[in-house]
Amino acid sequence: MNVDVLGEALTDYLKGNYTEDIHTFSSLDQEDVLPLPYLFRTFDAMPFLEQKALQECRGHVLDIGCGAGGHSLYLQDRGLAVTALDHSAGAVLTARERGVRKAVCTDIMAYQGASFDTLLLLMNGVGLAHSMKALGPFLKHLKKRLAIGGQILLDSSDIIYMFEDDELPLPQNRYYGEVDFTMTYKGLKGAPFSWLYVAYDSLYEIAGQNGLHCERIAEGEHYDYLARLTPMSDITS
Repeated sequence: MNVDVLGEALTDYLKGNYTEDIHTFSSLDQEDVLPLPYLFRTFDAMPFLEQKALQECRGHVLDIGCGAGGHSLYLQDRGLAVTALDHSAGAVLTARERGVRKAVCTDIMAYQGASFDTLLLLMNGVGLAHSMKALGPFLKHLKKRLAIGGQILLDSSDIIYMFEDDELPLPQNRYYGEVDFTMTYKGLKGAPFSWLYVAYDSLYEIAGQNGLHCERIAEGEHYDYLARLTPMSDITS
């Protein structure tokens, strides 16, 4: 049985039962803490790249991996039509309870809903592709969800810096940005999952192979960036 660690933590926080944070363990031999209050942050507390992405949203927005719904709520307050999507039932419940008007519980690769003017994937949302091999099909699926003139806004990081100075050995049989994670919370342990961090040049190349123009529209302070992807057919028509 796959335990919804994220959903359990979010609903606990929402109900006022916050006593501990989510712990993550990665194949990079790292243990980190994901503070629950951070997942409920307001626009003013968001990193610059998130703020920039939200300001670039337009039209009908699909917020992919909506989590606690903070991005969707901000966009709703701006007057935009938003559909929030997450594979975590607890996350979707939390987003609805916080006021997100439309939230759907499903995996983005299974979603066959309406077309959107903006697809939003924040907090390294491109990680949902899981691997470099799957990134092309992932982007192709997202492209099918775009309305004419639509855009994909996503952020990621180039984590090559973690392998510099021989701190960690470069993987031999996989892209260095493919990282395996496990999440735990209050004695619960989720199923391991792969998460993709992709360098901008690699994203640019694979996007182009799948008919998408890729533009870096902002950079963060630690190898991270925000990119806009648009169908090449829209540009040339």
